[in-house]
Amino acid sequence: MPKETLRSYRPITKDVLERLRDAVGPDKLVTDPGRMADYAEDASRLRHMPEAVVKASEAPQVQRLFQLANRCRFPVTPRGLGTGLAGGAVPVLGGVVLDCSAMNRILDVDPVNLIAVVEPGVINGDLKKAAAGEGLFYPPDPASYDTCSIGGNAATNAGGPACVKYGTTRDYVLGLEVVLPTGSVVQTGVQTRKGVVGYDLTRLMVGSEGTLGVITKLILKLVPRPPAVTTLVALFSDMVQAMEAVHGVLTSGIVPSTAEFLDRRCLDRVGDLLPFEGAAHAGAFLLLESDGHPDVIRREMERMGSVCLEKGAADVLLAPDAAKRERMWDVRRQVSLRIEEAAPVYIPEDVVVPLGQIAPFVSMVPELEAETGLEIYCFGHAGDGNIHLNITASGEAPTEKVEAGVRRILAEVLRRDGTISGEHGIGMAKRRFLPMELAPESIRLQRDIKRLLDPGGILNPGKLFDE
Repeated sequence: MPKETLRSYRPITKDVLERLRDAVGPDKLVTDPGRMADYAEDASRLRHMPEAVVKASEAPQVQRLFQLANRCRFPVTPRGLGTGLAGGAVPVLGGVVLDCSAMNRILDVDPVNLIAVVEPGVINGDLKKAAAGEGLFYPPDPASYDTCSIGGNAATNAGGPACVKYGTTRDYVLGLEVVLPTGSVVQTGVQTRKGVVGYDLTRLMVGSEGTLGVITKLILKLVPRPPAVTTLVALFSDMVQAMEAVHGVLTSGIVPSTAEFLDRRCLDRVGDLLPFEGAAHAGAFLLLESDGHPDVIRREMERMGSVCLEKGAADVLLAPDAAKRERMWDVRRQVSLRIEEAAPVYIPEDVVVPLGQIAPFVSMVPELEAETGLEIYCFGHAGDGNIHLNITASGEAPTEKVEAGVRRILAEVLRRDGTISGEHGIGMAKRRFLPMELAPESIRLQRDIKRLLDPGGILNPGKLFDE
């Protein structure tokens, strides 16, 4: 998007507000500053006030909003439930926030064809419950699954602990209804398990962070619900041993349904809450799960436990008790919150490295801390190399020093053939780092795609690419 396009936005006047009311309905428009303040930020804590909010409940309202935005030259920032960590739903250039949370109907759960048809505002956890009622399973499970929306999940290609076995949101989106920034509607994809007719516009939209179109309906793949799940916990003296154990499990022919880890620093924050003796004092905590037929997962648990012991685990514990398992997951989801509460400067990164680089990268973290002067908490999805680095610093740390330290850490990830974001996306929080990973020609091509679909530059500007 050219810089002159950004400079050509116009403020939303009283006349434009009246036209907005006519376009979407008076009950769908929010202009009260107090109510609009709720839409100024997402979970990234980046903040910019909108000039108005539209609470859409159907696709035609989105169409009319875009048509008016193009005519009156104001930006539109789509928003689900505001759980994103990269500022993707923050109206960085003002304009209108498009709230899609009221488009929250589960239109169909089809046990014959193993699909669900939903609107974008449906909460991930609600879809899981609806699928379970039919004996089915919707696997993508971001940490905020009980508060995040399916539309937001698709926009960022959200993953979660289960993606080591089941994949990310992209693997479950068969088709979409999308309102393009021009106001036209396009149906993408299929309702079948295969389909290769034309370009894959569905995959183009999934992960585009709300910059190419607004999803108003999703056709999602479901799978049979696993009949049982069992959890194993292994305690190690250090993170390198734990990561070597994960690699050993994955190369043994077993694919766990979950492989999560916490390092020593994380255990200092939440170890006392874990329902196992010794967890609070371990050097690293590894949580492995297997789901499927009870006889099969019992054998898999035995093999995974043996691998952990071979790699130096101090203790291996089974957690078949459902209440204990839920307690562990509740603690796991509190890690980021506890770190953020205790840190004057808090920067969440979600890097990914190849499986063979997990242990070498983790072993280098103390060196990176010494070099940058930052404290680094490591936890996340060991089974796919997605390491959540919660980087913290004292309140006195100069901004330039923190920035240089983050760049150094990301550079090390890229040196190991990794990527700077596995789940959170780029949004506005990481757009300055994009050229570290993508070549100029790749960025140019992506900008060209953006201009083709959004010639007026009205949809979610200021995201992904520095302008």
